[in-house]
Amino acid sequence: MRSPDGNDIPCGGVYLEIVKNERLVFTDAYTKAWEPSEKPFMTVILTFEDRGGKTQYTARVRHWTVADRETHEKMGFHEGWGQCADQLAEVVATL
Repeated sequence: MRSPDGNDIPCGGVYLEIVKNERLVFTDAYTKAWEPSEKPFMTVILTFEDRGGKTQYTARVRHWTVADRETHEKMGFHEGWGQCADQLAEVVATL
């Protein structure tokens, strides 16, 4: 990730599932291949569904613990994922 001020924030992980135009699933539970990370934090499930020529984008995040979820919320989880959706919409608008 890159912050608004240009700082890179490393977020290692692996994709668990890729279904073209439908679904992405990734996790930080592994750093690469099947090497476990020191502290897994979350698994993300993104789905894209056709809704009459429009796309419904759904982002779900599964945290390992309630404390992880609370930490993620304090880090700006909701705002950050909202920005991701806005940026995705900007990209799609140029296609």
